[in-house]
Amino acid sequence: MPLTENIGEATISSLAYIGGLARLTGESARAVFIEPFRGRKLRLSRAIHQAMIVGVEALPIVSLISFFVGTILALQGAYELRRLGALGLVATAVAVSMTRELGPLMTAIVVIGRSGSSFAAEIGTMKVNEEIDALETMAIEPVHFLVAPKFLAMILMMPCLTTWADFMGVLGGGLFGVTSAGFTWASYMRATLDALVLRDIYTGLIKSVMFGLVITAVGCLEGFSTGLGSEEVGASTTSAVVKSIFLVIIVDLVFTALFYFTAPH
Repeated sequence: MPLTENIGEATISSLAYIGGLARLTGESARAVFIEPFRGRKLRLSRAIHQAMIVGVEALPIVSLISFFVGTILALQGAYELRRLGALGLVATAVAVSMTRELGPLMTAIVVIGRSGSSFAAEIGTMKVNEEIDALETMAIEPVHFLVAPKFLAMILMMPCLTTWADFMGVLGGGLFGVTSAGFTWASYMRATLDALVLRDIYTGLIKSVMFGLVITAVGCLEGFSTGLGSEEVGASTTSAVVKSIFLVIIVDLVFTALFYFTAPH
């Protein structure tokens, strides 16, 4: 097959996939934000259950990873800043890096591994066992029943997890700052607060919401696209993780560029 045909086929497939993600996200948003005002009950109990799984149960691993990432940032930053005689800027480097970029990104990657893969496996298993067909037979929309609670839980919990990850990253950097850079905890936290502006915080939170939408849409779409057979469930789960990470990076790039070019200079 000629190269141009391969490129064209890949482009069409990619656009169709993005269209599927947009359609699934739109239907979930309608189920969460519009249909409750039209008398259709939102399944809050399922959303709370998903929020516990996505958010509360992820706190230990998010805390641990963010703390270590903050310490690593401080160590790497101090290596260069010491040569410039600016070791006192370690707190600034850690705070800005965590809130703008690494806090939301590391949280998203952890959630992809825990929840994005789980979404694909759950819905994929239901598809293989024909439970999706059973829901449709009972006049229950699968998107409203399965995806909307996950959608609501993710857009609520991702900013919360990201905020906590930012805090743990700052504490991780503070561990180095207090033990090796001449800070006290009070002076380190004061330097962190002085370094941050509101824009640094809300850019990371906006990213986290977008990451949550991507993770939910990809995981659920891969689940609905699962073929017959138990092997297909594993393939869908793997595909959900790989595609989610790739799309999260792309979304991160787009929003980082957007915030950069719209920032006051």
